[in-house]
Amino acid sequence: MTLSSEAAPVVRNASPAAAAGPEHVSEPTAYDAILLASFGGPEGQDDVIPFLRNVTRGRGIPDERLEEVAHHYRAFGGVSPINAQNRSLKAALEAELATRGIDLPVLWGNRNWDPYLPSVLKEADARGLRTLIAVATSAYSSYSSCRQYREDFAMALDETGLASTMTIDKVRQFFDHPGFVQPFIDGLSAALTGIREKFDDIDLATEVEVLFSTHSIPSADAERSGPSFRELGPEGAYAAQHKAVAEVVLMAATSGLEGQPDVPWQLVYQSRSGPPTQPWLEPDINDAIAELPARGIRAVVIVPLGFVSDHMEVMWDLDNEALESCAEHGLYGVRTPTPGVDPAYVAGLVDLVIERIEGTPAASRPHVTELGPWYDVCRPGCCENVRLGFKPAVSGLAP
Repeated sequence: MTLSSEAAPVVRNASPAAAAGPEHVSEPTAYDAILLASFGGPEGQDDVIPFLRNVTRGRGIPDERLEEVAHHYRAFGGVSPINAQNRSLKAALEAELATRGIDLPVLWGNRNWDPYLPSVLKEADARGLRTLIAVATSAYSSYSSCRQYREDFAMALDETGLASTMTIDKVRQFFDHPGFVQPFIDGLSAALTGIREKFDDIDLATEVEVLFSTHSIPSADAERSGPSFRELGPEGAYAAQHKAVAEVVLMAATSGLEGQPDVPWQLVYQSRSGPPTQPWLEPDINDAIAELPARGIRAVVIVPLGFVSDHMEVMWDLDNEALESCAEHGLYGVRTPTPGVDPAYVAGLVDLVIERIEGTPAASRPHVTELGPWYDVCRPGCCENVRLGFKPAVSGLAP
C-alpha cells in the first residue's frame, strides 16, 4: 500500500514528503541534521545500576537482580564500549560527509544514557536544526531494534515540547544494504581462509560450521516483527531478514575460495534476558556449539550478524562465553568483525541519508536480498510489543 504525499498528514512529526506514509519516499527533502541514535551505556562503575534501571524501566526489576547482569559491565570497569564506538562512528560520518562536500551536522543521542535524546533535541532546536533524519544503530526489524527507537523519538519530542516544531524522519532498516553487509562478507572470507591455513587437512564443507549470531528476542515479538501483511514465517521479519542476509554473506564469502565449498551454517541467538517461562528465539549459541563435535565439526566461525559494533553483547557473550564454549568442546573458534567504522558501512549510512535527501525511487535503491529495500515509513501495526502495546511513534503509520 502506497499513499500519496498530497493526502492529509497521518505520520506524526514527519517531513511533507513522508507525512502521508508512502512505503518509499520519492520526493526530495532538505534536512538540517543527521540524528545518530543509539542504545547508550555506562561510563563508570557508579553508572552501571542507574543505566540498567533505565534499560528495564517499567518492569519493576529490583536492583539485586540488576546486579546479576551488572557483572558484564563490572568486568570492563563499568564502562560500556558502545559510547566510544558511537563517538568514532559520529566522527567517521562527519568525515565522509565532508569528503562528499555535504554540509550536514551529525548529532548523537542515546535512549538509555547520556547524551539522552531529549537533551540532544533541545540542543538541535537551540541551533535552529529542526528537520532531522535519524539513523539508528540497529539494522533489523523488531520492537527493540526499530519501533522502540521510533517511540522514544516521539516521547523525546513530547517531553521537550518540540512536537509542534520539529520533524524527525528515519532512514529505512538497512539489514540488506551493501554497505552493512560487505564487512561481514570480508570478515567471513578472511576467517575461512585463515582456518584453511591453520589446518592443512580440514574440509570446510564437513568440518567447519558458520554460526550467524544475533540478539534473541521474545518469540511473540519476533512473530510480530515487520508488517503483518508480509508472509515472513512464524518468526517474522526479524528472523527472515537475518536468514536472508546470512545466505548472501556465506555465498559471497565462499565464492572466492578454492573449490567454492558449501560450508554448513545456522542462525543462532544470544543474550536472552527474559524469564525462563517466556519463550525466546532459539537455539542459544552455546547450546548450538555443544552439539557440533558429535557431527564431526572441528572449527567454528562466529559471525555477529545482528550487531553493528563490538559492544557488550559481542565482547562478553561472544568473545568471552561463546569462545569459551568452543574451547570447552574442543573446537577451534574465531569471531569475525562487526561493521564498526568500516569505510563501506560508513559510506552506506551516508548513502541512506542521501536517498531521502534526493528522494531516490525504490527501484534505484541498493539491496542484496529479495526482502528489500525496506520501508522508509513503517507500516501500520509494525513490530508490536505484546506486553506494552502500541505507543505513539514517529516515522510510521499508526498504530
